[in-house]
Amino acid sequence: MNVVYVADDKRYEMMTYRRSGNSGLKLPAISLGLWHNFGGIDKYENGRAMVRRAFDLGITHFDLANNYGPPAGSAEETFGRILKDDLGAYRDELIISTKAGYYMWPGPYGEWGSKKSLVASLDQSLKRMGLDYVDIYYHHRPDQDTPLEETMAALDLLVRQGKALYVGLSNYSPEMTIEASRILKRLGTPCLIHQPQYSMMGRGPEQGLLQTLEEEGIGSIAFSPLHKGILTDRYLNGIAPDSRAAGPSVFMNSNELTDEVLAKVTKLNELAAERGQKLSQMALAWVLRGGKVTSALIGASKVSQIEDAVGTINNLSFTDEELTRIDEILA
Repeated sequence: MNVVYVADDKRYEMMTYRRSGNSGLKLPAISLGLWHNFGGIDKYENGRAMVRRAFDLGITHFDLANNYGPPAGSAEETFGRILKDDLGAYRDELIISTKAGYYMWPGPYGEWGSKKSLVASLDQSLKRMGLDYVDIYYHHRPDQDTPLEETMAALDLLVRQGKALYVGLSNYSPEMTIEASRILKRLGTPCLIHQPQYSMMGRGPEQGLLQTLEEEGIGSIAFSPLHKGILTDRYLNGIAPDSRAAGPSVFMNSNELTDEVLAKVTKLNELAAERGQKLSQMALAWVLRGGKVTSALIGASKVSQIEDAVGTINNLSFTDEELTRIDEILA
């Protein structure tokens, strides 16, 4: 007999929420991404337990894309099943995002940024998740061969059709972000959010993007804030057999864990201990420091990792000395 899921009535006491840019929408400081561990090859009950626990801890934002899996599309199907089994009654408390732009199906319309591709992809995503609309729809990567006006007009169209409430960009340069933002403002559907890769070990957004987002009134959500799991204590004593580096992932392999990298991680871990945090918590706090980033987007393979991430909220501040030490360690 299935026990009906009832969300923790204290869920909003455990999380902080931040306004995304100039919009009226607040996002949790920690969001959960379904890039890995929610596909058709993964155990449904584990993914279900993680989503339920995340929501019980005040994580209201769940981030997907059309091709998340594997196989492609299966993470959305899994999330749709969790909505049906558990979270359907809480739909108005959830921010659900998806994306299109990377390869999804054969032929010229299965990727990139044409209106045909973006409209077809969102229709497919809504069917997989059993939804009438998503809260945020992203263009996942820029397309040099499609006029930016066409791509942005497609996002605007989908909002006007009621299939998305807000739109976002991912992997856009500062210059392209400015251009896209200004087109969207003219169309009347301002860009809500930008999703860049950002961590202590991956600081690309500091080269103009964060300033651009502030000037344009666009929020930000950092993906890979733990730098593929390197900014955790998982690899300090070797590569655990259940870690991403030990598995078949094309996004992370053991060659990245050089002696030099591990020496830096060890020093960062010592500083985190002095702060009374795990290294993963300090890494998330660093991304969220000063309020420039709206939300840190975590991945997880077990419930305890989500609990650790939410524990970050207890200590988000750094002294100038701590920030200087981090820069010196990583120099």
